[in-house]
Amino acid sequence: MSLPPRLRAVSDLHVGHPQNRAFVQELHPDNDGDWLLVAGDVADRFADIEWALGLLSSRFARVVWAPGNHELWTPPRDPVTLRGEERYRELVRMCRRLGVLTPEDPYPVWDGDGGPATIAPLFILYDYTFRVPEARTQQESLELAYKAGVVCTDEALLHPDPYPSREAWCAARIAETERRLADRDPALPTVLVNHYPLVREPTDVLRYPVFAQWCGTVRTSDWHLRFDAATVVYGHLHIPRTTFHDGVRFEEVSLGYPREWQPRGQVPDPVRTIHPADDVRRMRQLNHGPEPRPPD
Repeated sequence: MSLPPRLRAVSDLHVGHPQNRAFVQELHPDNDGDWLLVAGDVADRFADIEWALGLLSSRFARVVWAPGNHELWTPPRDPVTLRGEERYRELVRMCRRLGVLTPEDPYPVWDGDGGPATIAPLFILYDYTFRVPEARTQQESLELAYKAGVVCTDEALLHPDPYPSREAWCAARIAETERRLADRDPALPTVLVNHYPLVREPTDVLRYPVFAQWCGTVRTSDWHLRFDAATVVYGHLHIPRTTFHDGVRFEEVSLGYPREWQPRGQVPDPVRTIHPADDVRRMRQLNHGPEPRPPD
């Protein structure tokens, strides 16, 4: 008996690494109707991003992509030299050629196992508000990071053009995304797909706490409640796990770098099955008690 179509999710494929590229080459759906949510950091170089998303879109019924910071880099040896907003828009055009949905497209509705639910891929950056507690300002927090030698490569390769700063670009993306989420069908729960966690708590387990300032913004800390999330899918931290915040399931679905997953002894399968109906049912039970049993 075949499995019903399922909603699947993964992130941080980093296919520039040969071992990760091999993982993606072996990644197949279990059912022809499966969708795949890709929460960013497919690769650094434009051609690698196109290869991976093209391969996945040829296998899955639908691929939904949200950008990570690595896709937005302008690496020195990448033939595609676009920066900032222009690079993002070119990535969107590439996705549309491949049939991959992006944060710029109408939000699709998942009607398969666990549906219906609105799938909302998000492009939200960070604004350094996840700063370390001992820092009173953004500048102090950045200075502590540089002193500790823990500085995100974004500082050199992720250009905010034409915005004056990454935090200004983040503010613009927040305003646009809030407007679109407010216009969604309010009758349906959402699955929010973003590269960064929408709340700060997942960063508490980072080995280097100062890195949290490159991991999101406090301005999205209530989005899982405001926008009726059944599940939030994210990556970036390379710490795959399930957590709950205000009763909402958060799934970190990173593959990560080979040096991170190889010590576990085998190629991992970070691809998670997302089942919105189960999460909605569990939240209702938390808020209102068990659902009544139907009569015999």
